[in-house]
Amino acid sequence: MPHKINSVAVLGSGTMGAGIAALAADKNCKVLLLDINEDTVNKARMNIVNEKKPLLSLPSNIKNIEIGTFEKDFHKIVNYEWICEAVVEKLEIKREIFTKIENFRSKSSFVSSNTSGIPLKEITKGMPENLLKDVCITHFFNPVKVMKLCELIPGEKTSKEVLETFSNFLANTLGKGVVYGKDTVNFIGNRIGCYFMLKGLHEGKDARKKNLSIEKIDALLSKPLGLPPTGLYGLIDLIGLDVMYSVGKNLEINLPKNDLGRPYVSLPDAELWLYNNGQLGRKSGGGFYRVQKSSNGEKIKEVYDLENREWVLSKKESMDSSSFNIMLDDTIEGNYVWNVMGSSLLYAADLVPEIADDIVNIDNAMKWGFAWQKGPFQIIDALDPKKVIEKCNRLGIKLPKMLEVINNSSNNRFYSTNEEFLNLSGDYEKISA
Repeated sequence: MPHKINSVAVLGSGTMGAGIAALAADKNCKVLLLDINEDTVNKARMNIVNEKKPLLSLPSNIKNIEIGTFEKDFHKIVNYEWICEAVVEKLEIKREIFTKIENFRSKSSFVSSNTSGIPLKEITKGMPENLLKDVCITHFFNPVKVMKLCELIPGEKTSKEVLETFSNFLANTLGKGVVYGKDTVNFIGNRIGCYFMLKGLHEGKDARKKNLSIEKIDALLSKPLGLPPTGLYGLIDLIGLDVMYSVGKNLEINLPKNDLGRPYVSLPDAELWLYNNGQLGRKSGGGFYRVQKSSNGEKIKEVYDLENREWVLSKKESMDSSSFNIMLDDTIEGNYVWNVMGSSLLYAADLVPEIADDIVNIDNAMKWGFAWQKGPFQIIDALDPKKVIEKCNRLGIKLPKMLEVINNSSNNRFYSTNEEFLNLSGDYEKISA
């Protein structure tokens, strides 16, 4: 039977830690927010109540948050029911924090990591059985206040009671859309989303040679496909090339040997040059795009010419129609979209049951975490799985697992009209509420 969580200790007060602390405080939980020193945690507190972009819905809820430092206040976690680690994405540091958590926590508490991609088994390797049964990953997406998704990832020894407690609290108290993933690198959303972004960058080199501009690529990989208006390059500007570089390094270490994403884990040469020169995106004043002010105060949007290494005026590009079918067209635009988005759909279709037990968790992860209007399997349904299979056969592409399943099934869609989804056996199964 799940327990009720009323108090949360958040370890790490960066963007994610502060966001989790603020959300819990907004839901009237008692919150302890700790970081390495007073300056850091005081800055986080100021961000939480920032007048322009407050993380709290009600400023008065700051009363629910106590702040402190690891050195002076770590012992206080004994009084908290959920201990959430949200420190920097470095395995050694996370392991140090987890060792301290086990030394100070109440043995009736629940523990999680907010890591965005480091497997739990690596973080908890060699740690006591008592901790292993009480721990899992609760991966929130940024900004915590806005993004619906929280990925819930159990370890090999996580108890059913702990999983149910977290699921109940995340959904019913914090209002999150919970998806259940496996303890694999980057879990669900980032596994597929990062493949899409890195593949897009690599395909971009040839696309630009065929006169597809950065602006045109962003127009293609946005509204027509039900993706956010940032497109590809705009999204990476938002995330930062430094983050993409780190993500690639993590994938290089942890992806399975024959994974389809392996050829794309490193940034292409042009993007690597930007990274090495500190041109990271919005956080550095510009990446692929930047906004300048003219002498009369007018805002001017510029795009970076990757081949000539210079800023030029950005041209507004738009698509005449919105349709997934563009990726089935044998045109320069259609082939680029197929090589990026189509490839991402095939990648997702090959990851059941590796990263999740069913297609519903994968679709929800992409909708709630990356703001896709439809998940990968819903998009394949919109295209017609038979047409996708025909294109794969025509191009000599080996069918991914779930397309093999549907190809051998009497059912011709991943979702039925009766709130059912296609399982690994090729049968329809009721979508759980």
